[in-house]
Amino acid sequence: MTASAWTRRALVVSAAAALLASSAQATSGAHGPDLVEVRDGALRGVVSGDHRTFSGIPFAAPPVGDRRWRAPAPVTHWRGVRDATEPGNRCPQLSQGPPAQRVVTGSEDCLYLDVTTPAAEDDAHLPVMVWIPGGGFVTGAGSDYDPARLAVTGRVVVVTVNYRLGALGFLAHRDLGGGDVWSGNYGLADQQMALRWVRDNIEAFGGDARNVTLFGQSAGAFSVCAQLASPRAHGLFDKAIVQSGPCGNSFVSKADAEERGAETAARLGCAVSADVATCLREKPAADLVGVEDEEAFGSTGRLRDMPWTPVAGTPVLPAQPLDALRSGAAAGIPLVQGVTRDEMRPFVALDNDAQGRPVTLASYPAILRHVFGADADRVLSEYPADRYPTPGIALATVLTDWGAKLGACGAPPADTAAARYAPVYAYEFGQDDGGRIGTFPMGAAHGAELPYLFDGSFAGPRPAPSSPAQLALSRTLITYWTTFARTGDPDRGEWPEYRPGAPIPFLSSEGTRQVDFLTEHHCLFWRTVDR
Repeated sequence: MTASAWTRRALVVSAAAALLASSAQATSGAHGPDLVEVRDGALRGVVSGDHRTFSGIPFAAPPVGDRRWRAPAPVTHWRGVRDATEPGNRCPQLSQGPPAQRVVTGSEDCLYLDVTTPAAEDDAHLPVMVWIPGGGFVTGAGSDYDPARLAVTGRVVVVTVNYRLGALGFLAHRDLGGGDVWSGNYGLADQQMALRWVRDNIEAFGGDARNVTLFGQSAGAFSVCAQLASPRAHGLFDKAIVQSGPCGNSFVSKADAEERGAETAARLGCAVSADVATCLREKPAADLVGVEDEEAFGSTGRLRDMPWTPVAGTPVLPAQPLDALRSGAAAGIPLVQGVTRDEMRPFVALDNDAQGRPVTLASYPAILRHVFGADADRVLSEYPADRYPTPGIALATVLTDWGAKLGACGAPPADTAAARYAPVYAYEFGQDDGGRIGTFPMGAAHGAELPYLFDGSFAGPRPAPSSPAQLALSRTLITYWTTFARTGDPDRGEWPEYRPGAPIPFLSSEGTRQVDFLTEHHCLFWRTVDR
């Protein structure tokens, strides 16, 4: 062999060795704060000053084709280093904006999560907080929430997840299930798959897999309620925070969900098919998005009336959350549960004022009759319109206090049930930052606490806390939430455990004070009205 041939061979061998070393280095997960190794392969994220972010991490195989409406499958291992610097796809949903301008966005290949940690490499065994986003079970994504402030201030690892939405996540049909225990609850299956991923992989990010808090707001909070009630989620998380999605409210029943599923199949032209499941799986995803979704955000009605919710009376969710809590299904899991003071104001404003037909003295009793039927006169006597600044605020107060979809009086029964088996910490968030829809004041509306925990694009841009008092409230809320995640007690004994009928903390920029929640929201009256 000539000298030049030896030289060429040496270069090839050297390059191959370098490539192998690089591959081994990537899969060892041992080099660099932006590089971690999980069970399915290596990931390279972003280090941004005081925090690290790893985005677009697959926690399940894409639920596409024949995998539509099936339990999530494991991820296929990848070779080399996977880029984790950009979020994964959103699950299919309608875009925000006026109904006539909305389009379908996202992809069925959407089972991704993001992980945010403090930047310090020496942090290990940090508490883990897994966030389930809200959006009426029809919209939203984990990547809408930037948890860097929460992670850095509270010294926790935060995981934000996607799950299948709308019909793709919660359609129940007798022919579709085929014996599948997950029928109607595929979105819950995704959430549990994400929790298993956390259990198996979070230590690579400095998290403690034995100290996981599941938390969410609105539909995310109701998802937490469902996971507290699901025997299949047992052992996947240790603590829970429920924000504005009271566990005292009921999901759709299996019989009703399957009836709705048959109606959906008929509308899609699959009712007369010899193979309904195949017909539905062959439909473009866009045909399945927006099916009755607008009803998810209506101001009247109950949680179980929403077009898509988890399905109770199934192997995944044998009992309604309240009944499950009463039977001790979540024994040993400390719980924080709370609401905002004026939950329903934005929904009333969007249903009425934004449509050019604000609630009037004449229409107010008619709306109450539509919602409450035979109980309407009693409700009107308890909430006369002239007691409030406008009839619209009167209606919003009624719906907030009733809380059969969102709001106040669905929370205390769940607090009481859960407190028999574990510590419970109740709260009311009352910060009014002056927001309005037109001239309708929002008060402490649904979602008012979110900017005090997260940055991001959730529910449209919202101003971050900026005044000294607002910044102090943000630090307080983050401290409560992350201390609870760390210890199971949000304020190390200074926030009292829930006791039925006792005052609870009211959180605002004016400080924390105790309020008589049951009296403030007429909950004793609402116990006599059908939920």
